[in-house]
Amino acid sequence: MFGLLKENIRIAFNSIKSQLLRTILTVLIIAIGITALVGILSAVAALENTISSDFASMGANTFNIQRYEFSSQRRGGGETEKINPIISYREVRQFEQNYDYPYTQTSVSFTGTGTAEVKYENEKTDPEVSVLGVNENFLSNSGLNVETGRELNVFDIRNNSNVAVLGADFVKEKGLFRGADPIGKTISVRGAKFRVVGVLESKGSTFGNNQDLRVLIPIQMARSLFTQPRINYNLSVKVENKEFLETAQEEAILTFRNIRKLNPVEENNFGIEKSDDLINRIFSITSYLNIAAWIISIITIFGSSIALMNIMLVSVTERTREIGVRKALGAKSKTIATQFFMETLIIGQIGGILGILLGILIGFGVSAVAGFDFTTPWIAMLWATAITILVAILAGSYPAAKAAKQDPIESLRYE
Repeated sequence: MFGLLKENIRIAFNSIKSQLLRTILTVLIIAIGITALVGILSAVAALENTISSDFASMGANTFNIQRYEFSSQRRGGGETEKINPIISYREVRQFEQNYDYPYTQTSVSFTGTGTAEVKYENEKTDPEVSVLGVNENFLSNSGLNVETGRELNVFDIRNNSNVAVLGADFVKEKGLFRGADPIGKTISVRGAKFRVVGVLESKGSTFGNNQDLRVLIPIQMARSLFTQPRINYNLSVKVENKEFLETAQEEAILTFRNIRKLNPVEENNFGIEKSDDLINRIFSITSYLNIAAWIISIITIFGSSIALMNIMLVSVTERTREIGVRKALGAKSKTIATQFFMETLIIGQIGGILGILLGILIGFGVSAVAGFDFTTPWIAMLWATAITILVAILAGSYPAAKAAKQDPIESLRYE
């Protein structure tokens, strides 16, 4: 039994070698379809993994009050775009004073600039540093941790202390401090001096936004440095117990509606988002990419299955005399069918393996360029393997059956 199977595999490989060009073209067609599937699915998985890790650090018990909802503000039907007012400093201060839901803490922050130049002694950074004004709850609500030193505390905020917490890039070998410990050292931002009290853990880059190249300073100090009009502030509320999240959120909405003096029939002119809501909405978008990957790959694989069936039918026709000889020597129809089916399966699997390797490389390359957290796409690889086996079964069944039904006498007369 095993000897016959081994012989069929040997004959299949010899046949593949004798039709090398056609085999290579067929393998490439199969590989392209599998590459599209694995490549897109692995890139999407890396995107989802990055988003999950970024938002999960914020915690599922955190929600934000912001100018707009995460979803698009532009409406169809010729309606004008809804313009919400900015969240002003007066409003965030009122919210801090009026919102007193138990076991919650409120974070207030704003981005002063994303193009700051930070100086230390005779060294300075490129003008690409983000400077954020924050209160004492910003790090906790944002899921950020201090690697060395300490975070900004309530005394720093109330006393408007000239202290700062730096992102991880500042202490790298090519950073401002060239790998040295910056704690206690003084930096300059827009001419103002700040003593470094902490360095954040590395967060990497998301969608081209470097999370490690930023400076956090007390919010009042930031307001004195960045005085541009219409600054939009960010509010984040963290609930200690997730079970109270919904009621805490409802209380926050009511409090902010009262601050904006909205009557009961008016819609909210601000947005409110939970971190897991953002994840779900982004995942609903990435699901379309998964569907696109399947459509592209299925169309390509359908074409490759036709090509594979065609090459096997041509092979059966060209080897009619060989089939007659083997049958005349005692080979059964089942043995002939197995031989041709084995050839189809080998070609399909070679194409599948090549497609999986190329797909992983493409997914890894996209992840590296975009800064995503790449993970090995095991599910995509399993699907690709199953699809190539299915393609081989569908494409090889008819040629194998046709070969098995050949009449040995007529086959021997074939020229």
